[in-house]
Amino acid sequence: MSVPNQFYEYVEQHKTDFIDRLAKAVAIPSVSGDASYREHVFEMSRFIVKELEALGVKVRTVDLGKQVLDGQEIQLPPAILGSIGEDPKKKTIQLYAHYDVQPALLSDGWEHEPFKLTHDEKTGRLYGRGSSDDKGPLLGWINVLEAHVKLGLELPVNLRFCFEGMEESGSEGLDELIQSEVGPGKFFEGVDCVCISDNYWLNDRTPCLTYGLRGISYYKVTISGPARDLHSGVFGNTVHEPMTDLILLMSRLVKPNGEILIPGLDHLVAPLTDEEKQRYDVLDYSISDIEQSAGAPVALSEDKSAVLMGRMRYPSLSLHGIEGAFSAPGAKTVIPAKVSGKFSIRLVPNMTPDNVDPLVITYLKAEFAKLNSKNKLEVENLHGGKPWVADPNHWNYVAAKKATEAVYKKTPDLTREGGSIPVTLTFAEALGVNVLLLPMGRGDDGAHSTNEKLDVSNYIEGTKLLGTYLWEVAATAPK
Repeated sequence: MSVPNQFYEYVEQHKTDFIDRLAKAVAIPSVSGDASYREHVFEMSRFIVKELEALGVKVRTVDLGKQVLDGQEIQLPPAILGSIGEDPKKKTIQLYAHYDVQPALLSDGWEHEPFKLTHDEKTGRLYGRGSSDDKGPLLGWINVLEAHVKLGLELPVNLRFCFEGMEESGSEGLDELIQSEVGPGKFFEGVDCVCISDNYWLNDRTPCLTYGLRGISYYKVTISGPARDLHSGVFGNTVHEPMTDLILLMSRLVKPNGEILIPGLDHLVAPLTDEEKQRYDVLDYSISDIEQSAGAPVALSEDKSAVLMGRMRYPSLSLHGIEGAFSAPGAKTVIPAKVSGKFSIRLVPNMTPDNVDPLVITYLKAEFAKLNSKNKLEVENLHGGKPWVADPNHWNYVAAKKATEAVYKKTPDLTREGGSIPVTLTFAEALGVNVLLLPMGRGDDGAHSTNEKLDVSNYIEGTKLLGTYLWEVAATAPK
């Protein structure tokens, strides 16, 4: 079963229309983490529902309840569930994407208005918040559907859509929805595999398929002592200072070379197999790639495979900040009464928040006891998520590999990502099917950063890739 040439021709002929569709989506500032923008997240959901229904998709919006944000109780944006095709002879693919975005202000350092799609004709780049994460990929699926509907082409598979508006703010309510819709007669019944487009190539030149994500455990370590902030001229070298204790504790978590100092964590890491090691050796990646992304020559090693494994298959511990300390301009001579250090550990198989927490908390308490401080220690896990790894030899990945080779004329890299997309594991566990991460954007797109962009070529060729993937599933998957 080959991809009809009319499909590729339609995508090329409607490039301008597809860019205009993305411009309309970017213009809606659907920031989920700020209560003042919540009406725009709902506006974005209505935009998507209208687009899907116009193409014959049966759509249902699901109320996910309320949340407290910025001191007020507000409605969560709806999950959008859609379906098209009920042919029992065809495979059913569950598609996921999100329609919310990170905050963005021109004053943050953007060169263009973040919520106005700017097409740089010279570079072929589309600048705008959400262009790559995740409105471009989401609309890619709508572009694919439009091409088939307008051309009168029968879809080679049945499609299910699950689009959410809270991915950038913890996906509140989504796990419960997915679990409640599993079973006979429920929305996810009959799904054969899942495809998520919410990640990126490893670099700016080679497509990839992603089969693993690290999990996370995020901690807050609080040291408190004095009843109020103190004057350092009066109380310096007189009392136990919370900031001093905290700095010492945080310095005992990780070495400058990335080595985690918490005993027992390394024993939880799944052993490296020869087959997996070989995947890192052949990836199209170099030390200059990571240093270009970081903006400075700061890689931990000159060994490409070691750096990749540090990002993808080994845990990492990063220090993020200190709450309660003086950080404003000027020179304030204060001894903070209470400070909180924040750090996270990226988890890999076979680590989970449940088996990591006791090791972290026990170690911090033991190290704090060595200080002989009269201050008090509190350790909290603010949130966590388990790692995920799929079988890259599954027919879902084989189909995606063939589709990538057909569109980009390159064999895609098989990668694991250092970040976390919790819904991936939820789908894998709740539905019991293979989950594929099929990216549209490049590694230099700057998602979550200023001047986020999506190359026109990735948007258009990526739309072709998504459509080709559907046809390759139909041809590759066992009957």
